[in-house]
Amino acid sequence: MSNVLTMILAGGEGARLKPLTAVRTKPAVPFGGNYRIIDFVLSNFVNSGLLKIFVLTQFKSHSLMQHLREGWRFSSGIVKQFIDPVPAQMRTGKKWYEGTADAIFQNMNLIDDEDPDQVCIFGGDHIYRMDIRQMLKFHSKRQAVLTVAAIPVPVKDAHHFGIIEVDEEWRMVSFEEKPKRNPKTIPGNSDYVLASMGNYIFERTPLVKELKRDAADKKSSHDFG
Repeated sequence: MSNVLTMILAGGEGARLKPLTAVRTKPAVPFGGNYRIIDFVLSNFVNSGLLKIFVLTQFKSHSLMQHLREGWRFSSGIVKQFIDPVPAQMRTGKKWYEGTADAIFQNMNLIDDEDPDQVCIFGGDHIYRMDIRQMLKFHSKRQAVLTVAAIPVPVKDAHHFGIIEVDEEWRMVSFEEKPKRNPKTIPGNSDYVLASMGNYIFERTPLVKELKRDAADKKSSHDFG
């Protein structure tokens, strides 16, 4: 497998989950006893053999960092395998993260240090099971610069999601956030649309280039989408 670095976005405030998030970030919300929501994405990566993981935190992160420390420790003798929490540090100025893309931009030193071929950028607050190797295989086979994970949802629910339009070869054509009418449907299946999961695989060089361009754009929301 190629040299892959993973960056988990785990700084979400989770306002819609209050009071569960009154004292913790959304990825740290308990699930099924001793587990936390973030355990789903971490399990997906560990079970896929992708073991170079940074977890980017921001809001109310103490309980999340404690959970990572106590529940996700690798043997100290294993080189280049880690799950490291990274708190927001204002490395590029006097502002906290202004969006998901800005969170990665402010931690580009980690990308430089690890020197990966691909960078996986996944959310830390979703509940699902996934073999990341399948997505990486698709990404490599298509020689893609960016691959976005998506799931089919009924057209009637499109207004709840960010919707991806693809062509007949599953190449991304456009993206629309929560369309109110006439969402772009899946080719050959007019009853469903593709909802972005907010999970991405980037080639390292174009990712860094676009992050720098976005950071300089004062009109940008500094989000991936």
